Amino acid sequence: MRASVLFEQGKPLSVEDVELEAPRTGEVLVRMTASGVCHSCLHAADGSWKGVPVPIVLGDEGAGVVEALGPGVTGLAPGDHVILSWAPTCGRCHFCVIGRPNLCERRQPGRGVLPDGTTRMALNGRPVYSYGHVATYASRTVVHESCAIRIDPAMPLDRAALVGCSVMTGVGAVINTAAVPPGASMAVFGVGGVGLNVIQGGALVAAHPIIAVDVVAAKLEHARALGASHLVDASAEDPEAAIRRLTGRGADFTFVAVGATRPVSQAIDALSPAGTCVLIGVPESGATIPLDVRPLVTGERVVRGSSYGSARTREDLPRLVNLYLAGKLRIDELINRRYGLEEANEAFRALAAGELARGLIVF
Repeated sequence: MRASVLFEQGKPLSVEDVELEAPRTGEVLVRMTASGVCHSCLHAADGSWKGVPVPIVLGDEGAGVVEALGPGVTGLAPGDHVILSWAPTCGRCHFCVIGRPNLCERRQPGRGVLPDGTTRMALNGRPVYSYGHVATYASRTVVHESCAIRIDPAMPLDRAALVGCSVMTGVGAVINTAAVPPGASMAVFGVGGVGLNVIQGGALVAAHPIIAVDVVAAKLEHARALGASHLVDASAEDPEAAIRRLTGRGADFTFVAVGATRPVSQAIDALSPAGTCVLIGVPESGATIPLDVRPLVTGERVVRGSSYGSARTREDLPRLVNLYLAGKLRIDELINRRYGLEEANEAFRALAAGELARGLIVF
C-alpha cells in the first residue's frame, strides 16, 4: 500500500510502497477514503514532540471502508463504513469500566504500535510504526477493532474523517468534559481545526457569549461563521481584558485549543470565580507555565485537561454523525483545502502558516 512516511523528525515526509500485514486477532483492514491534517501530526513531524519513533506513518483522524477482518472480530463486516479512532478501548480496564474509555489502559501512546505492542507495517525489512494506533496517511491501514467505529453509510466519508479527531475533540470538550450549560459564557483560545469545533460545541449547547480568540484574522472569521458571537484579535488587544469587558466578571469556561503556553496563562487569568479552564492543545515536550495558585483557591477556579473530548467513541462518534446528517453540526465549512497523499508536506506547511481551517488528504 502507498503511505506517506516520516523517516526523521524535522525532515519532509516521503511517499513509499509499504508492506502491510493482514489483520491479526481482533483487528481489521480498512481502505482509507480521507484523512484530516492534524496539528498533533505536525508536532510529531517537526520535532516539537520528542521521542516519536521512526519511520512512522502519521495521521490520527480518518474514515474508510472495512475490507477484511482478523480472527475473532464479530462487530464489523467487510463493506462497513467506519471512522477511525486513535483511542483503542478494551472494555475491561479500570477506566473503561468506570465510563472513561478515552483513558483506556491498553492504549500505548507515543510508541507507534497497536495495542498488542507490535506494528503491521514494514519497509525493506524494517518495522514502520503506526501513529495514533491508526496511521491514516496511507491508502490502507490495519487497526484494532475498537478503533473502527461503524457509522451510517449516508454520511460522506470525507466529512466523516474529521469526526475522528478534530470534531470529537472540540465538541466533546464542551459537551462531555466541561458539560457547559445553556447561557454560560465561554472563550476559545485558538480557533484552528479543534478550536472551531469548540465554537460549534458552544453553539450546540446555547452558550453565550461565545468568544473566539486568535492572532489570525482569517481564523476569527471562520469562527464567526461557525457560531462565535464575539471575536478577539490577541495580536492587537489583551484577551483577558477583552473577555472581562464582554462578560463582566470573566468567562464561565475558557478552552485552550492551541499547543502553546501563553494562551494557557491568559485563559486561566480570564476566568470568572467558579470558572473552569479546559486545556485541549498539547504544547511542546517539557513546556511549563508559572501559576498563581491563590486566585484558583479563593475563587474556586478549576483547570482541567480534556483528552479526545472525553469521548466514549462507540457512542459519541455515531452521535456526531447523526447531528451532521440532521443539519445541526457543520463539517463542510471546516474543510478549506484538499490534498493528495503526495502533498502531505504542503499540507503541513499550510497548517503551520495558519492557512487551514481543516485540510483533508483524499485517496
